[in-house]
Amino acid sequence: MKKIFLLLAICMATVVFAQNGNELIKVTDMLKIKQISGVTINPDGSKAAFVVNNIEPDGDLKWEFKYSNQIYIVPTDGSAAPKALTTKEAASQPAWSPDGKQLAFVRAVDSKPQIFVLSFDGGEPMQLTKFKYGAAGPKWSPDGKQILFSSSITLKELLKDADLNPNKEIPKWPYEKPGFEKNTQLIATTAKPDPDGNLEEIRAYLENNANDKKAKVINKLNFQEESTTSSEMSFNHFFVVKVEAGATPLAVTHGFYRFNGAEFMPDGKQVIITGDADDSQHPDRSLESEIFIVDVNGNSPKKILGEEGKIFNSAKISPSGKWLAFQYGNTSFVDIPALAVMPINGSFKDAITIPFDRNKANIIWSNDEKYIYFAAQSNGGAPVYRADVKTKQVEALSDVNSGISSFDLRNNKLVFVKTEVANPFELYASDAAGKNATRISSFNADWIKNKKLVFPEKKTFVNEKGLTVEYWVMKPANYEAGKKYPTILDIHGGPTAMWGPGESSMWHEFQYYCAKGYVVVYGNPRGSGGYGSDFLRANMNDWGTGPTSDVLTSLDKAGEAGFIDTSKLTVTGGSYAGYLVAWIVGHDQRFKAACSQRGVYDLGTFFGEGNAWRLVPNYFGGYPWEAATKANILRESPITYVQNIYTPYIIFHGENDLRTGVIQGEMLYRSLKILGRTVEYVRHPGGTHELTRSGNNRQRIDQMLRTMEFFERYIKH
Repeated sequence: MKKIFLLLAICMATVVFAQNGNELIKVTDMLKIKQISGVTINPDGSKAAFVVNNIEPDGDLKWEFKYSNQIYIVPTDGSAAPKALTTKEAASQPAWSPDGKQLAFVRAVDSKPQIFVLSFDGGEPMQLTKFKYGAAGPKWSPDGKQILFSSSITLKELLKDADLNPNKEIPKWPYEKPGFEKNTQLIATTAKPDPDGNLEEIRAYLENNANDKKAKVINKLNFQEESTTSSEMSFNHFFVVKVEAGATPLAVTHGFYRFNGAEFMPDGKQVIITGDADDSQHPDRSLESEIFIVDVNGNSPKKILGEEGKIFNSAKISPSGKWLAFQYGNTSFVDIPALAVMPINGSFKDAITIPFDRNKANIIWSNDEKYIYFAAQSNGGAPVYRADVKTKQVEALSDVNSGISSFDLRNNKLVFVKTEVANPFELYASDAAGKNATRISSFNADWIKNKKLVFPEKKTFVNEKGLTVEYWVMKPANYEAGKKYPTILDIHGGPTAMWGPGESSMWHEFQYYCAKGYVVVYGNPRGSGGYGSDFLRANMNDWGTGPTSDVLTSLDKAGEAGFIDTSKLTVTGGSYAGYLVAWIVGHDQRFKAACSQRGVYDLGTFFGEGNAWRLVPNYFGGYPWEAATKANILRESPITYVQNIYTPYIIFHGENDLRTGVIQGEMLYRSLKILGRTVEYVRHPGGTHELTRSGNNRQRIDQMLRTMEFFERYIKH
């Protein structure tokens, strides 16, 4: 038995080694990565449609590259290579008709999403919708005669829409414009705009200026979007349209409410909706979400789940229509929602909770209603799981060394997108138990086969709270035993994010730094996702000291192996990790150079300028004007310790980043500059918080190269 085990180990090692070629990963290899998403299987399980995101040259512009989404189809048995269904304008969100003879998808027309239908009998796709508000997220009715879709509609549009608001009603919740009662300012005026006229004419003139974008009049609480501020409110509503050329969409939802999820009931006569229909609270202040059933014509809405202070979402009806799976939790997002099942005609007290202490996504019922499938981040990976509804036992169908980012299940066939160190994105098919998995695409396999990849080594330790912290160590691509190497401590953001070998967003960056001769150390300090609620909440009111202890302990323990040059240490991270880098170099002097990307440095300022401002009350117990909270955020803000920063520092921020805001970056830079410290500040015009993940590709490459070049100045590699 030992000999057999040894032989298997040798064979496995040989397979891993064979995946390594001789070419080092280059920074421009980022442009070769094809991302796969939106997997959906046809009704008989024989084919899968999915979306491939390519990066390609942007016309004749040198060094500029654009993204392009196209829909592909592949036999689930792997008998043929994937084939592109769309090739020109970008396309996404594929959805099979119930008979498998048509595919709906979304494509932009005049800058608005619209639904197209492609028949497999041949011919060009038919543009089904020409809806003035746009149409997205197509879902077929069970009889294949209608499609359910969503549209985003502004408050101004809702107020004057004759179909959605035939009685010219106004919201019952307060619009919160000072000095007006009962939202009277929302009633359409007949006054003529005149700056020299009476008060109503002056108001009409001022409203005209706002409509012409000469002023933004802000009264709402959540006025920061990802890249700009907005005074406008918008509402997501659902519609059905017959699958016929020229058909007019009919509203399923109405009113001044926000809805975020919908699907047909199995009989096709009703739709199950997730959203918030509280008519007493402004939508920016109402954090609850509820689940409703409504007739397909929009009549007879019935709330089946809803409770003050709670969120109900991810509603998935079973194939027979008898059971509802859903998630529920508290309105504070420092929490892990629970998965539950109840009879569709029951109530919350009838619900059976399936214990599983991880964040769950993409809930799917098996045809026999025995299992509920879902994906969840866990311990550095994102496996697919299935829960036995009767026994409440949860079984992992894949491992934590890989990540499943999209999957679908039909007729005992599971098709999924897998991320692993050996390949950032590829499509696989298996049986419903996850067995006999076979790769059925080669979007990245072909160019990666000649690359020399570095596989991380997983390590753990127990911190002072008794929590097991996992971290990974990646040696340089051309590692030689006996030599010492410069090291990058790379930290994740969130703070509830999770990194590991199954996480795709850092695949290229880790491999690139290893190719440039660095050791890379990364891990999941307290507060990370993927380890349960106690671990998730272990950094409450402690963003600095505790997580710093975890990441520095990871680095110290990695150094015990003897191949890290402790005189050539660097540290980098983005968003919350940008915060943590600033905190670390304000409390520790071991690093030769540091890099913060899109970080948070002053929590009080962040509360005002970032659209992620709820992090402050959720983590630190209140608001900046409250004495106890004020003391907490002063203690926990890296800017408080700026005078202790001596490490050479490069700070990045996208100029249009409103998730964390740019002012804090300027505060940190100016403070260090006045102190005479070594600091460089880089702004990326037009860049948002997502710059390094989905931003301008030239800027993505710029930030990676500029970070490495800055480090090289100080470690003299």
